[in-house]
Amino acid sequence: MNLRKIAQRSALLLLAVACASLLIQARFRQPNAEYQARRAKLRAAINAPIVVFGYTAHEYSGELAVFAQEENFYYLTGHSEPDAALLLIPDSPDPKSSAGPHEILYLPPRNPNDEKWGGPKMGPDDPEAPEKTGFQAVEPFASLHADLVNLAKTYATFYTELPTKQENGYPHLTTWSAWVRSALPQSTINDIAPALASLRQIKSPGEIALLQKAVDASVDAHFAAMRMMRPGLFEYQIAARMKEVHEMGGCTREAYAPIVGAGLYSTVLHYDDLKNEIKDGDMVVIDVAGEYGGYAADITRTLPANGKFTARQREIYEIVLGAQNAALAAIKPGAMLYGGPKSVHQVAFDYINTHGHDLQGNTLGRYFFHGVGHHLGLDVHDANDRTSPLQPNMVITDEPGIYIPEEKIGVRIEDDVLVTADGNQLLTAKLPRTPDEIEKIMAEPRANNPQQ
Repeated sequence: MNLRKIAQRSALLLLAVACASLLIQARFRQPNAEYQARRAKLRAAINAPIVVFGYTAHEYSGELAVFAQEENFYYLTGHSEPDAALLLIPDSPDPKSSAGPHEILYLPPRNPNDEKWGGPKMGPDDPEAPEKTGFQAVEPFASLHADLVNLAKTYATFYTELPTKQENGYPHLTTWSAWVRSALPQSTINDIAPALASLRQIKSPGEIALLQKAVDASVDAHFAAMRMMRPGLFEYQIAARMKEVHEMGGCTREAYAPIVGAGLYSTVLHYDDLKNEIKDGDMVVIDVAGEYGGYAADITRTLPANGKFTARQREIYEIVLGAQNAALAAIKPGAMLYGGPKSVHQVAFDYINTHGHDLQGNTLGRYFFHGVGHHLGLDVHDANDRTSPLQPNMVITDEPGIYIPEEKIGVRIEDDVLVTADGNQLLTAKLPRTPDEIEKIMAEPRANNPQQ
């Protein structure tokens, strides 16, 4: 082999290693400074100690379970291992009493037997733990109780996450808020969730970058679905192809259970059984997206199974698209997502209710029976306050729909929108929305393979 070929192969190998390295790094947490800044904001806003608990290994069970961290805990720490806790202590106005750490991460002891099965975990005694986690102090979880009792000599009020409604499955908030009350029987315990929700609504540049990566992988999956779609496939096959694209693009998991509903099931909002064969003439609602670096995309497109909208399908589709565009024009700082005649939701509803009719001549507003959108972030329905006006760097969805069971026509078009200083930016702009564009993309594989 000559030197030129060796050099070429070496260059290709280095490029492959570099690409693999970038892909691996892309799935990791954000820099420590990002989480430190969030904790500093929260400590500055709350003049009392704050304790937040990560999920334990008990929230999930079974061979298929994959651990996913509690969102508020992850937002503040970036720590994705179970059985941890966070304590934030206000800065004291008295310099003499301000010694000691104000941010403490509590970790369980390492368990060699468990690590044989699940791999090494970080423990409180690891010398590199403070540097890796970005905390002033990393302590054993067993020390938390005594530390809270000691703080109660100075502070009468503490904050933690309190359950606001019946929890499904493992009662995480109920369990740990009761533990805090037991440790601090004489203290007032307030809910930290509203303050965290306020912080989480405004996305940092790092969060927006991760959201865009989730969106980009999800957009690629929707392109794949458009090119694959044809009568005779099953709904689950479309979802399977999209999940493959997500994972190849660096997504760690699906942002939510994939929704692929054909025919009548296009009118079922959260249909996730995915067992039906897609028939010629069906409309197919595809609400599928991935999660990247902990951040969720949320995208829906509605496709004609055979690649061509009927006149009626196109009519309903264009009404939904018009409503989405009207809502998009209303999304800007100061606008309300819900509430009032000029809210984004009302704008979309009014458009639908003044365009088109059902087979009985009724207006179509009755067939748009969900909200126009929601906040997006670490959760697909992210922390929010629906009574607050939109602000720059919020990320929301724009997703009007019409669902007419008697016609077996359901249409939803959903895109992810960044609120900017002077309006908005469509994060999902690369994915076509018009019926002509969709038909054109769906025709590409058929042109190359007429038998399809």
